[in-house]
Amino acid sequence: MASKKDNLPVNVDVDLENGGTIRYANEVIAIIAGVAAGEVDGIAGMATSGGISLGRKSGITRGIKIEVAGEDVGVEIYIVVEYGSPIQKVASEVQENVRKAIETMTGLHVVKVDVHVQGVSFEKEKKALQTGLESAHLTSEENERIQSEVRQVIREERKAEAENGEAEEKADEDSAK
Repeated sequence: MASKKDNLPVNVDVDLENGGTIRYANEVIAIIAGVAAGEVDGIAGMATSGGISLGRKSGITRGIKIEVAGEDVGVEIYIVVEYGSPIQKVASEVQENVRKAIETMTGLHVVKVDVHVQGVSFEKEKKALQTGLESAHLTSEENERIQSEVRQVIREERKAEAENGEAEEKADEDSAK
């Protein structure tokens, strides 16, 4: 599979019947895939094997690898799913949305869309809890206690994500040996 650096300079040539060609930079295909994936409900953000980037808008090509052979395209996409979303359904919708977008916009044939679920995000639940706290008219002591508990959950989640990232990096190193 092509590395992120490979996404930038490579062009895909499509020969037209009238003797001309259309060229797609791999980054264009990666952008199409990133936008299509971000449109799926349940996507919290994109990921790489080394880290997670939450938010639908941050680094639209982050976590996307493109492989092109002639007019055939293979896509690998690394995602983070919102907690509570059915992961299999979200991943399937990402595959279908990415495939349709690339084929519709470029005319290229998508032979595979591999989805790698790299994490689960609790951001949506945290925001809902914070909004609920603000509207609950709690005493300052109750509000501080709940916020302290939320901060503890966030710390534990970040620690788990860091440990998961370290385990993936070690697995990558072991497989490279």
